[in-house]
Amino acid sequence: MIRSFVIPYTFSVIICAYTEERWNDLSSCVASIRNQECKPLEIILVIDHNKVLWERARTCFTDLLVLDNAYPQGASAARNYAIEHARGDLLAFIDDDAAAAPDWLKQLAHEYDDPAVMGVGGRVLPHWDTGRPAWFPEEFDWVVGCTYRGLPDVKAPVRNLICCNMSLRREVIDAVGGFQVGIGHRNGVPRGDEETELCIRARQHLPNRILIYEPAAVVLHRILRFRTTLKYYLTRCYLEGRSKAVLTELVGSSEGLSSEKAYLLHTLPGGVLRGIWHFITKFEPAGLGRACAIVAGFLTTAFAYIVGRLLNLFRPSIGLSTISSSIGARVSRSKV
Repeated sequence: MIRSFVIPYTFSVIICAYTEERWNDLSSCVASIRNQECKPLEIILVIDHNKVLWERARTCFTDLLVLDNAYPQGASAARNYAIEHARGDLLAFIDDDAAAAPDWLKQLAHEYDDPAVMGVGGRVLPHWDTGRPAWFPEEFDWVVGCTYRGLPDVKAPVRNLICCNMSLRREVIDAVGGFQVGIGHRNGVPRGDEETELCIRARQHLPNRILIYEPAAVVLHRILRFRTTLKYYLTRCYLEGRSKAVLTELVGSSEGLSSEKAYLLHTLPGGVLRGIWHFITKFEPAGLGRACAIVAGFLTTAFAYIVGRLLNLFRPSIGLSTISSSIGARVSRSKV
């Protein structure tokens, strides 16, 4: 029997779903939140432009607040719609194909005892349907939405959190606005950086506050077979590069690429050398495969980033005007 813990904060847990194909995963996700040691105030499930799924969800999940996204299609706008309806002091986000450990919310909540902490995220571990491909480098686990080699192994301040396992104070969202519409996942297309942009914007607006990565707060992210192919890997790298081009236009290159510089200078060379070393000393062909995958992933991402920056030169500035309109009239702009 799971023991229940009481904390001096209330959590609104937000799940975004868009397809019936993930129904079993969604059910597992909901069950993992229901079984938390630290009970949330509410679980909000927002359905992104799928009336059939919305009808099924509101019939089956009667204890949840099930919303039909009234904003434009996409994960960012859908989360903004859920935020508008949330009542908790802390807003926690998890993907519909992930499942949280029983102490997930409790581990996140501990860090909020420090008033300087405006957000907390945790470790996202891959749960491979068909096992991790031998060639797939841990340095690129972000391709499948998971914690990757190069992030801290212990609790530490970070630039941004991963949206599959992140939380923010409601007052921070009220102060800086929600997710930027126009970037991020939409209709299953795995674009990224919506959480990165939000976290950077929060740090710029509240420079004396910090974001904490707490690896003890764990969720498992299911990785389907189609995400283990080289085609998916390179496609996701390309989309990430294009997303980074948009991100740097929004927040500036210094902020937008601050973590990527250390990743490029230290993490990736270390991964290449490690793979080659395993190939030479352990006669492990997959080691050479991982080294090649790192190089291919970097080159694809860098090429896409350059393409994106060049395209940005020939279109109007993206700006941040869509943020306030997408969040809804209820979000206040009170000071934190």
